[in-house]
Amino acid sequence: MKKSRYILMADIINSRKSDQKALMVSFERLVNDINSRHKRHLLSPLTITLGDEFQSVAKSLKSAIEIIFGIEERIIRDQYEFKLRYVLVEGEIDTPINPQIAYGMLGEGLTNARKALIEAKGNKGRFFVEINDTNLGKALNNSLAIYQSLTDNWKAGKDYPLIKDFLTFKDYKKVATETGKTRSQIWKREKSLKINEYIAIKEVIHYLIL
Repeated sequence: MKKSRYILMADIINSRKSDQKALMVSFERLVNDINSRHKRHLLSPLTITLGDEFQSVAKSLKSAIEIIFGIEERIIRDQYEFKLRYVLVEGEIDTPINPQIAYGMLGEGLTNARKALIEAKGNKGRFFVEINDTNLGKALNNSLAIYQSLTDNWKAGKDYPLIKDFLTFKDYKKVATETGKTRSQIWKREKSLKINEYIAIKEVIHYLIL
């Protein structure tokens, strides 16, 4: 009996509007970094296919979500000025899983994931999940839509440095100390950036995939 796999693909949104050379250098750096940090979550690593896209095979649904969150927060920490559109599809892969590179594999799951990524380009949503458990899939898609509504309001130059500090130090009082700002200033920014709401929706998504 064939086993379902969790195929994760993503592409850079509006990649043609950016400096192509600089963008590809940053994208490759991001992919290499995630492969190193999330090796335990991957059956087949993030592999750049068409220049501004990658494909991979995660070990589990939980692993795939952890990789997505890892990518999103690495973009913030390294202040990359691009966003990704993701598709996560559960499906079969007929050929052996290549642990070195996500290339040369065939199967309905990969075909469906590729089709989903192409179709997603016509939508505003950055996250699309299609798994065998349809109710869980709907819950994840709805939760990720809320997640996107928060993160898409953050700007690389203006907001990312402070968000990075919130991700690192957690408590706004510690962030104030580290940045040399008043607690009142940082508290207000924590509220305007909706940091607590961001943490909350991440926790909800983690509960869903336990």
